[in-house]
Amino acid sequence: MRADEAQISRLLKTARGQIDGILRMIQEDRYCIDISNQIMAAESILARANKEVLRAHMQGCVQDAIANGTSEEKVAEIVNLLDKLMK
Repeated sequence: MRADEAQISRLLKTARGQIDGILRMIQEDRYCIDISNQIMAAESILARANKEVLRAHMQGCVQDAIANGTSEEKVAEIVNLLDKLMK
């Protein structure tokens, strides 16, 4: 993986901590809106991590494949991923 491993790890550990906190909130029967806000915050962090991984993929793997004339598979992967994201 060509993404900044330290940055991705930090984001994912933060999201994990938030999810643990959300689980505690549920066990404590906290206010639903507060729980929902924390879920959205965790989703936001995961989206940032995913964006960084995909950016690194485009700048690394995809550019390499274009330079080597083997971009068809990489383009198909991106199209499939976009299809999942847009559902």
